Amino acid sequence: MKSLKILSGILLAAGVAMMVSSCSRPVSRTTGWDYNNPKNGGFQVVRYIEQETGPGLVLIEGGTFVMGRTSPEITDAWDNIPRRVTVSSFYMDQTEVANVDYLEYLYWINRVYGIDFPRIYDKALPDTNVWRRKLAFNEPLVETYLRHPAYQDYPVVGVSWLQARDYCAWRTDRVNEQILIDNGILQLDPMQQNEENFNTRAYLAGQYIGLVGRELRDLDPNSAGTRQARMEDGILLPSYRLPTEAEWEFAALGLIGNTYYERIVERRMYPWNGHHSRTDARRYYGQFVANFMRARGDYMGVAGHLNDNANITAPVYSYWPNDYGLYNMAGNVAEWVADVYRPLTHEDMHDLNPFRGNVFTTMVMNNEGTYDDKLDFITYDYHGIFDFLRNFADEMQAHEYTSDREMDLVERVLALSEQAIDDDEARNIEEASMRMQEAIEIINMADETIRIGGALLLGISNYVLGLPGQMKVRHTRPEENIGRRNYRQADNINYRDGDAESMVSVDFFSVLEEDRAMYHYGETSLINDRVRVYKGGSWADRQYWLTPGARRFLEEDQSTDFIGFRCAMHRVGSPSGNR
Repeated sequence: MKSLKILSGILLAAGVAMMVSSCSRPVSRTTGWDYNNPKNGGFQVVRYIEQETGPGLVLIEGGTFVMGRTSPEITDAWDNIPRRVTVSSFYMDQTEVANVDYLEYLYWINRVYGIDFPRIYDKALPDTNVWRRKLAFNEPLVETYLRHPAYQDYPVVGVSWLQARDYCAWRTDRVNEQILIDNGILQLDPMQQNEENFNTRAYLAGQYIGLVGRELRDLDPNSAGTRQARMEDGILLPSYRLPTEAEWEFAALGLIGNTYYERIVERRMYPWNGHHSRTDARRYYGQFVANFMRARGDYMGVAGHLNDNANITAPVYSYWPNDYGLYNMAGNVAEWVADVYRPLTHEDMHDLNPFRGNVFTTMVMNNEGTYDDKLDFITYDYHGIFDFLRNFADEMQAHEYTSDREMDLVERVLALSEQAIDDDEARNIEEASMRMQEAIEIINMADETIRIGGALLLGISNYVLGLPGQMKVRHTRPEENIGRRNYRQADNINYRDGDAESMVSVDFFSVLEEDRAMYHYGETSLINDRVRVYKGGSWADRQYWLTPGARRFLEEDQSTDFIGFRCAMHRVGSPSGNR
């Protein structure tokens, strides 16, 4: 009895000590100084509990798995030989991005940029002509699929890899803006125009003010007493982005629902168990679990008993989700991922978060060592514009349907794009932008008898890079990385597969020829640094392509009627959350 009283006293004393500790300021375990105390300098440490799950996302708990082919390689490509890798935890969209989601993006782009920068809206528009076939009548889909409300929950298609990447960046800013509004830090501002729109990087750099709701208390005694939110507060989310190939494949397999402790009970060929494409659930016995083409000419089955109930795409919440809760990771539409395609990726990749496509960038600094002013103009891929105009001119001459005046217009614009390249390489980015603006004005002022202006403007819009309101960004330079062992140059796409050190039977100096250093794009292969991987099967594919290990590729500026996308986000902190 006496020992019980002593134990009770000890527990009571411990409880009182914990209460006193919890009521006092946290203290640095290395210096003994108080955190969050303005009297000793005000170093602030927030109590962070858990990463907020962004709209539309599902947590994908990471782990190790065998990445690669899980079915016979009937194409003899051998570009995805199985190998064990580990993927960190991340978030992924529960469904493909739907038409209604993309229309919201288009509406915002047009509302904010449409008056002064119509080329930005043009760039974002999906290519609805992807539905056309030479010997098929799909014209109704060209006119209705994107915008008719009957299709609003169907996956958006006709979107290139570049457009999908831009959508992810836009979504990051809209989600973070709403978070700041929900926390009362910003007020809703529907009147944003041009460079005055909210951008996460610009906000963190102190170059976006907006309609202030309330500022946070700044404990620094040398400050004005208030400040904007910053990354250390844990309020803002990481960027939305395209998933890597490894992430997409890992999420599609959904092995989390097929394990017993660390034992994988059955290695999956598809996002579900077994080697078939029908469910064995008693209530739905025999129904298809994905949207794909069963056989030649059979896209949906027989009238009265449609097998997958979709002749083309299906709504994004169709069929059964996999064990992560993700819909349509096999079938419906194939999906863009972030990686640049190489057939020998399996031989070169790192075994933790494998990815090919890194081009390291940094925000531009001025001579005072602070971030340069955010953009109030458009920047372009000037090399891309030059190549487009050159190909445009070649096509006009080859088909002999051009006039001398039209050819003269193209040559004038081509000359300005060449000058823009020189300005950009001399780091005169504003002058380079002005060259392209001059070219656009020349096209707009062309005589009415010249009918190629619209095609030229649309082609130029595809090469828009930086938007007004965004921070200026550039590639890191070798001289900035002297002494580094993990990387030296910005562009690492060709590392071990296309760079000078890895070339085989190729003239060393050909590495200087863009996109022709190793694979001779357009001559002996269709591979270059602008070719991206897309994963999964689609409504137009046979069952063979439904396996997550299958991989195909397409140029990043191209689009089809069977490729869509979904977004991902990095998971910060604990891989599995607080348990």
